[in-house]
Amino acid sequence: MPAQCEICGKQRQVANRVSHSNIKTKSIQRPNLQRVHILVGTTRKHIRVCTRCLRSGKIAKAV
Repeated sequence: MPAQCEICGKQRQVANRVSHSNIKTKSIQRPNLQRVHILVGTTRKHIRVCTRCLRSGKIAKAV
């Protein structure tokens, strides 16, 4: 399962970590995903959502 938001599709980014001597090594930046429960019709299911989608109100958490 990839580290990906199921709402917006945000996934990992690859970047360079640059040292003082200008040596570049690859680093991975992962999104801040939370596992939340939502209501789909009458059933309750869990999805992995980034915090930006949670904060903007794109989904409604199940109580």
